[in-house]
Amino acid sequence: MQIDGKNYRTIWPDPIDPGVINIIDQRHLPHQLIIERLRTPEQAAIAIAEMHVRGAPLIGATAAWGMYLAAFHYPGNADFKRYLAEVFGLLKATRPTAVNLVYALNRIKKLLQSPFQQEKITANIRNEAEKITEESVEQCHAIGQHGLSVIRKLSEKKGRDPIQVLTHCNAGWLACIDYGTATAPIYLAQQEGIPIHVWVDETRPRNQGARLTAYELGQAGVPHTIITDNAGGHLMQHGRVDMVLVGTDRTSRQGDVANKVGTYLKALAAYDNHIPFYVAAPSSSIDWTISDGLKEIEIEERGEEEVKYISGRDTFGKINKVLLCPADSPASNYAFDVTPARLVTGLITERGICEANEPAMVALFPEFSTT
Repeated sequence: MQIDGKNYRTIWPDPIDPGVINIIDQRHLPHQLIIERLRTPEQAAIAIAEMHVRGAPLIGATAAWGMYLAAFHYPGNADFKRYLAEVFGLLKATRPTAVNLVYALNRIKKLLQSPFQQEKITANIRNEAEKITEESVEQCHAIGQHGLSVIRKLSEKKGRDPIQVLTHCNAGWLACIDYGTATAPIYLAQQEGIPIHVWVDETRPRNQGARLTAYELGQAGVPHTIITDNAGGHLMQHGRVDMVLVGTDRTSRQGDVANKVGTYLKALAAYDNHIPFYVAAPSSSIDWTISDGLKEIEIEERGEEEVKYISGRDTFGKINKVLLCPADSPASNYAFDVTPARLVTGLITERGICEANEPAMVALFPEFSTT
């Protein structure tokens, strides 16, 4: 995707220094574009935990590159594989909900079981990190193609009026490597000339919709409008939403979807108003080890400061952080919620669209069948 006409990905190995991985530090968007240079696995862990990077596919890729940095900069004061195992634990502990984190780390972990020495293992880890990165791009583009078919059908019924899509949080290219999951069908629809407009939930408390989704849609020239999180139901009641399209951080094998907190409420509103609710779900975000998402998916609880404070550009052009509430009032900050499969119209995966239930999902991914 592009920023000011220049192609970017969210993470990429430095073309000059093989010991550096570059990321877009998303904490500063939309007001500042800051490229952060990661040199150590500890810096990669901080980038994930403190949300310099965020979004399930990007978290996974960053963890993989963090393992590469550990191998490349191996300090030599401990057993090589034991050291990498410790780094594995450090990165795994950064965020509990997004399954891509463990998915990527487990792929790297398998390489440590080889009899090869440090140099060969380091090269293999880099190759695997590159594969994980490129596979994410391919998955997102394929999701875009399958999701485009849904938008195309809606457009054929609606005529010349724009298709009205409501999305929550940021499941765009900033949450992935390129294209995005939920935004990929939107970008491909725009390229095909289908009129489209996106209602962008602000997505409190970190405002990933207002800050990031609006930013990337604006850069791509996609018509959009930022709305408060609580306005979506009103728009649905008045026929101003044709479909809801969101991403996922972890989806159970029975189709329950963990996504940014507030997604469940949008699903309820969509269900009540007979509006299709689609989830863009790359296979790397499906956790085939769990069945009941409500009981088995760990919901991350983050610090109260994200709820109590907000940052933005003031009237003098400076970036400031301000307190929104009484300083001594406690705040709770659940980062995700779980939308039951019964509220999901369909999962848009890189292999096609299926219903949110185990038989339909396994039909697309037979390698995960238990029979």
